[in-house]
Amino acid sequence: MDRFTRLISDSTGVSYQSVGNTIDLLKEGCTIPFISRYRKERTGGLDEVQIGKINDEYERYQELEKRKETILSTIESQGALTDALKERILNSWDSTELEDIYMPYKPKRRTRAQIAREKGLGPLADYILLQDSNNDVNSYAIGFINYEKGVESKESAIQGALDIIAEQISEDERSRNILRNNFNHDAIIISKVVKGKEEEGQKYRDYFDFSEKLSRCASHRILAIRRGENEGILRVSISGDDDLCLSRLSRQWVRGHNESSNYVEEAVKDSFKRLLKPSIETEYSRSSKERADNAAIQIFVKNLEQLLMSAPLGEKRVLAIDPGFRTGCKTVCLDREGNLLHNETIYPHTPGYTGSMTNRQLAGNKIWTLTKQYKTEAISIGNGTASRETESFIRSLNLPKSIEIYVVSEDGASIYSASKVAREEFPDYDVTVRGAVSIGRRLMDPLAELVKIDPSSLGVGQYQKDVDQGALKKNLDQTVVSCVNRVGVNLNTASKHLLTYISGLGPQLAQNIVDYRSEHGAFRNRKELMNVPRMGAKAFEQSAGFLRIRDGENPLDNSGVHPESYPIVEQMAKDNSCSVTDIISDSGIRSKIDLNKYVNKNVGLPTLNDIMEELSKPGRDPRQKLKAFAFSDAVKSLDDVREGMILPGIVTNITNFGCFVDVGVHTQGLVHISQLANRYVGDPTEVVNLHQHVEVKVIEVDISRGRLSLSMKDV
Repeated sequence: MDRFTRLISDSTGVSYQSVGNTIDLLKEGCTIPFISRYRKERTGGLDEVQIGKINDEYERYQELEKRKETILSTIESQGALTDALKERILNSWDSTELEDIYMPYKPKRRTRAQIAREKGLGPLADYILLQDSNNDVNSYAIGFINYEKGVESKESAIQGALDIIAEQISEDERSRNILRNNFNHDAIIISKVVKGKEEEGQKYRDYFDFSEKLSRCASHRILAIRRGENEGILRVSISGDDDLCLSRLSRQWVRGHNESSNYVEEAVKDSFKRLLKPSIETEYSRSSKERADNAAIQIFVKNLEQLLMSAPLGEKRVLAIDPGFRTGCKTVCLDREGNLLHNETIYPHTPGYTGSMTNRQLAGNKIWTLTKQYKTEAISIGNGTASRETESFIRSLNLPKSIEIYVVSEDGASIYSASKVAREEFPDYDVTVRGAVSIGRRLMDPLAELVKIDPSSLGVGQYQKDVDQGALKKNLDQTVVSCVNRVGVNLNTASKHLLTYISGLGPQLAQNIVDYRSEHGAFRNRKELMNVPRMGAKAFEQSAGFLRIRDGENPLDNSGVHPESYPIVEQMAKDNSCSVTDIISDSGIRSKIDLNKYVNKNVGLPTLNDIMEELSKPGRDPRQKLKAFAFSDAVKSLDDVREGMILPGIVTNITNFGCFVDVGVHTQGLVHISQLANRYVGDPTEVVNLHQHVEVKVIEVDISRGRLSLSMKDV
């Protein structure tokens, strides 16, 4: 443990004590959100990112430790484990170095070198490698002719010996590092179109004849190239400076100018071409893909975090519309808790009459009736097909100004509506009703609704199907957990799916909480959680601080103050001759409290400051307030857009190369990273956030390809 702690401390820059305490907490079963929020004294105030990094590094070193055990066992079984080799393996904590050490001993298929050794040609290889000018290789090789073993001539004996030398060169750490050093500086990634695939692969035409230094190739380009390769459109290779690599390998292995050294030179060339170069190319192909994956995943994580932390409308009565032309607009009415009260379909975009009224008039009358009947406070419209037309229709009705109108993203709504989650929630309704409900709930509380959908279906990443799916899922799950616990949830209204992400719970406890709530009614205090089946002390410790109870028996239950700290607040109230409610409601009382009086061996000023912050805003949502937005009436489709126009838009996705903006024409416009600001921008997230309201200038419209290029410069 001490060894891991020191290694992690050195790699992360976090103090030895903080790393050690964090690892201890993780081993005790504490979650990252809990440690970050409620154990600041032990960690030195580390945030979730730092704790997550320590956790990842700890897991990585544990895996390396297991790998070492396998390596040591394998080498020992071969009778080749010396004390020096064992010591070197035990002291190595670099996975590449470890695999290099292991390579000569690693069980492998029968190679040319192995076959040569079986023929007894190992001594001849050693003889040649001596490169003694007095040695006569041809004469010496005659002694290795053995017809029974298949060595029929001195030439075949020498060739077998050179195969052994070539493999030895390729498995040597120094040889591999010579190529790695060259690839680090000079490797080039090259892509060419597969002959005959030009028309089929038009979307990859930028990479039909492409080359770039690997170290400078942006992650999105690497992922695009690899996707083209997987689809059979592109041939891709990575190579260094062959001549320079060969020259340095020769200097490493060839000594003198004689018959033996000439043979070694031949083995070096063979080793480089047949073994070393393909191996290092594969290694760098894999590492560059991992680098690209990590960059894409981080962009996805940032986007998902911003999406989940989008401003909520809050508990309002909502009328939600899933727009459509021919099939009509599915309309639902929801109460303030998001429960479905009513659903039906209106046809504002279908020509013709029903009775004496047009379908549009009937639809308008129905909206007026529903908003009055269900006391609607806001209208939520999906941003898919017929969205702009439906928004214009709703605004033309001149509804009371108190009813706010919003357009929300539909990404993933169809995935949700057909999911098991949706079927469990609405077993008696079809997918169209479920989709409309989701559109309404997204307006009320994006976080609570979006946790029901696979994050990769939310349209906020790049190349999400091309990156390592295991790493993607792990990072996205961690992001969802972080956001849910940062906001906290209402214990008496949260769905099973939202509760699942709360620290210390999980699917089974979340279901048990919902079942208990259904049977016994609303929770009156946090202590009552201990009555939930399978809710042990540890689960309660980890979860309680993130679960809120509004209007409960204890006002602290609607705050982020952990129950373990209630005695501190109660002591503060006693010392000031007031109630806990008085401390919460009176800033004057709070300002007189000397926190130093309440410091003890377990609770320090970081926790006490957090407590005071919570007391000043119990139950307050950390997310921003929702702002209304309207697209320009001047444009409804791409045909209406002209170069030079200044349009309002909403940032819908952020990538490494810029951001996409919805300006209300059913085509997402791209603001390239070079057009984000009048300065160099290395990371688009420095300038824009997901769902940010922006003004953009149209710089190019390509109707034939359905492309729109935008700029935020000088706007």
